[in-house]
Amino acid sequence: MWCNDRRRMTQATPDPKLEKRLLHQVGRAIHEFGLIEDGDRILVGISGGKDSFTLLYLLQRLRERAPVAFELVACNLDQGHPGFPAEHLEAYLRAQGCHVRMLREDTYSVVKRLTPEGATACAVCSRLRRGILYTAAVEMGCTKIALGHHRDDLVESLLLSMLFAGKMRSMAPKLRADDGRNTVIRPLCFAAEADIAAFARSAAFPIIPCDLCGTQENLQRRRVKRLLSDLERDHPRIRASIFAAMGNVMAAHLLDARLYPRDIETGADPWIDADDAEIALATLPQRIPAFDQ
Repeated sequence: MWCNDRRRMTQATPDPKLEKRLLHQVGRAIHEFGLIEDGDRILVGISGGKDSFTLLYLLQRLRERAPVAFELVACNLDQGHPGFPAEHLEAYLRAQGCHVRMLREDTYSVVKRLTPEGATACAVCSRLRRGILYTAAVEMGCTKIALGHHRDDLVESLLLSMLFAGKMRSMAPKLRADDGRNTVIRPLCFAAEADIAAFARSAAFPIIPCDLCGTQENLQRRRVKRLLSDLERDHPRIRASIFAAMGNVMAAHLLDARLYPRDIETGADPWIDADDAEIALATLPQRIPAFDQ
């Protein structure tokens, strides 16, 4: 709940165990994928949701102890949604000691015009928002754009791409944008959504719901979320297993001719050998890293 009382804008004390776990996971992502370098000026996209607030908080803490020097700019885009509390959000961010850049572009009316009645506006909205942030990052001299996508986003994107687009891809932890001017990083890529949600509650972040436009989340993504939740009733580590698979790719056992070796591949064949799904799931805790520890 937003409030004009400045006392409500002070940061609550987050859960220390969750903070330690999330800081470890963000630090690991930065180290493994080279997400942050000395002298970086990083635009942190702040939507007002749990993920972006958590990302900013963790990067601020890491900045205090990092062996390299980097700057953070908390950047929010007010897209003209009715009731969006831009002034309160800006006041909160400044109270956290951030460099803040508030943008305003009326994409709301554009999205409403381009989106058919009853359809979700997420795709069009996201594309417009991305273009504005890319331009702002260049204008501010930012070397990176940090976004709050987490482990569950990556897993869902992989399944969405496989099921509905016929491609095996997800969100890269570090990606040079198509425009060639920006590098996007995702420091929360090892963090579970459940941990982020719990951390955000403990920190009492002033969450802005993503329903100001009146549309619902992408239907296909909701279906994939539901599928994963259903599977996890019997196998609680399904998300962790899929995520581990993204870092354990056996290209020679797939069908992309561009990656296929000239020599015949040797080794166990999942169809012939006894490494079925039940055995794999039963031995999961021993075979994959503890991403959520």
